[in-house]
Amino acid sequence: MKTLRILVLALMTLAIIGGPILAQSADVEKAKQDLERAKQPPGNLTLSGAAVGAGLGAAITLVGAGIGFGRIGSAALESMARQPEVAPRVQTAMIIIGALLEGATFFALLVCLLVSFSARF
Repeated sequence: MKTLRILVLALMTLAIIGGPILAQSADVEKAKQDLERAKQPPGNLTLSGAAVGAGLGAAITLVGAGIGFGRIGSAALESMARQPEVAPRVQTAMIIIGALLEGATFFALLVCLLVSFSARF
């Protein structure tokens, strides 16, 4: 059932994103001539796939980081509850792992930002 929900959500997302991507002016040749006369960049005529990909990549990165932080915290608290005498070592390890996860998340977000700024609309 969970797989079906994810599949339906993915299809709905593609259907929503697909409209602007496939949209076209009724008179394409006239629009091209107007753009050539104006000598300006086309503006926001189409939706860039790179920008959509960067947005989805950033969202997936943040969701993954949130899940990772939750699992780190829950495992550390469970370990501390079972053996209170090792709590300081577990806490140190948890902070180190959290910092590594945050670094990887930050790197992925920077890559997504670079891709989105290089996208042309």
